[in-house]
Amino acid sequence: HLFALYTISVAFFMPTIGLANSVAFNALTKAGLDTVTHFPPIRVFGTVGFICAMLFVNFTQFQMDYNQFFTSGAIGIILAMYALGMPQCPVNKGESRSVSDMLGLKAFRLFKQRRMAIFFIFSMLLGVSLQITNSYGTSFINSFGLIPEFAGDWGVRNATAIISISQISETLCILLIPFCLKRFGIKGVMLISMFAWVLRFAFFGVGDTGGGLWLLILSCIVYGVAFDFFNVSGGLYVDQQTGKELRSSAQGLFMIMTNGIGATVGTLVAQAIVNHFVFSQTTPEAQHEGWTTSWFIFAAYS
Repeated sequence: HLFALYTISVAFFMPTIGLANSVAFNALTKAGLDTVTHFPPIRVFGTVGFICAMLFVNFTQFQMDYNQFFTSGAIGIILAMYALGMPQCPVNKGESRSVSDMLGLKAFRLFKQRRMAIFFIFSMLLGVSLQITNSYGTSFINSFGLIPEFAGDWGVRNATAIISISQISETLCILLIPFCLKRFGIKGVMLISMFAWVLRFAFFGVGDTGGGLWLLILSCIVYGVAFDFFNVSGGLYVDQQTGKELRSSAQGLFMIMTNGIGATVGTLVAQAIVNHFVFSQTTPEAQHEGWTTSWFIFAAYS
């Protein structure tokens, strides 16, 4: 029942990410502002909210029980009320009102354009990396508590706080996007993101909550570049490369390829790898070696 209800909740939540991008780009365009310059400073507040939520459940210790879901539900109600006051963003009503148009399926026509097909396929492949540390980062850090050498470490007691450094890094990296896009272009920014994912996983593979805590923190700092240079820049690229009639649907397609297909495949494959190398082991020390192997496999994929 838990997974069924969780799946339903995610099904309602995930589309709001693409919708938020569309509403923001629409409002900026109507105001005569440059989306590349003005969207990142707005988007950064989403990450600030993420940080506040993570620190709240960490220091209330809700991260270990069901109260985290009550927290999420309460914030969701507040967000729903706030959404009613968002700027007007009219639906594009063309001559065609077919079912495929209403479902946004016409965005798949973009695959006929070579550069967009390459972009969306690349987004799916890179999307495989998106949810791995979100799924296993906290569990990995908590696992050090089972090893006597690390059992009393601050890092073990505050795993969520350590992971929240990733979001703090995001707030800074988002603000670098306008400069980097204009300086390196979309290909350069995506390439930087790809190598940042390598470092993200590799630093987890060699770090620990004792003397190697700085490596875990460095991994979290690198995450800002890995995630934002791909996710935010990708949304901006889609907005620039599509016409008004396809723009919102294209944002949805970008989300499907990254946080949908890519993230789902990544999570399932990561689960199989972690189950094989970590949870099949019987001692904490062997599990730690399994975690190291798993992170290096993820780094090699990136």
